[in-house]
Amino acid sequence: MTATPRRRKLREPSAARVFAVDCKLSYTLLGDTHFLFMVHALNGMDQEVLEESLRITPTLEHEVHVDEALGHRILRLKAPTGPLTLRYRAKVRLSRPTPDTSAQEVPIEALPYPVLADLMPTRYCESDRLASAAWKMFGDLPPGYSRVKAVSEWIREHVDYRTGSTDSTTTACDVFLQRAGVCRDFAHLGVAMCRALNIPARLAVGYSRFDTPPPDFHAVFEAFLGGQWELFDPTGMTDPGDMVRIAVGRDAGDVAFATLFGSVETRLIRPEVEQVRSRPARSTT
Repeated sequence: MTATPRRRKLREPSAARVFAVDCKLSYTLLGDTHFLFMVHALNGMDQEVLEESLRITPTLEHEVHVDEALGHRILRLKAPTGPLTLRYRAKVRLSRPTPDTSAQEVPIEALPYPVLADLMPTRYCESDRLASAAWKMFGDLPPGYSRVKAVSEWIREHVDYRTGSTDSTTTACDVFLQRAGVCRDFAHLGVAMCRALNIPARLAVGYSRFDTPPPDFHAVFEAFLGGQWELFDPTGMTDPGDMVRIAVGRDAGDVAFATLFGSVETRLIRPEVEQVRSRPARSTT
């Protein structure tokens, strides 16, 4: 007998806000190099790209591929030896619903088919290896939003944000043991713990505003609750509701802002975002 999916609880979006993105990347290439960039703001879900521009110096042929399922965009190009600069600017309107703190976990038999992949362990999120710890720590908590919130808060309290403490090979298990990492490590641990508890979860990356550390791409995680994706930031450095999404994926292997094939020296990574404040109307009296 096939389970009937629960009816989604309709939520009113919070007041629409507009954010200005200004991303600059600069490299010195030591040889011909192929790049895959993910810097374009996602145009869909709960956000709309109002305007955008891309400038590549030197001018190079390039293509932008749109993922049919999730809507994120991948910029592909080949650059010769020498300097390379990329500048992406955009204005994006967010119409993001407020979190549904009463959202319940969806039984596995009622999960939409595309969400099932977000239950599985991946290279950076070894949920199978963390299952015993996850159930001991969180298994007795009431299922639903509050349990995922407890996972996020535990990571915030027990893992130190330490720049340079991890690298591109660091996994959720590594972070759980060493108790240090950066935003993507915090998010990977959140994803792995949720999957270990049979809650679909995925990584979300984008542009966020925070004071420290210096501007960088930010990673949070999403859990599938009440038939919808809910955002959580275990670093506590941002309001995830204000993040301008670039992409979502199973882990960082799916959503790296730059994947390159060649020898490169990075000179600058500066992804900035600010909320565009509306100007007060002038009095006519």
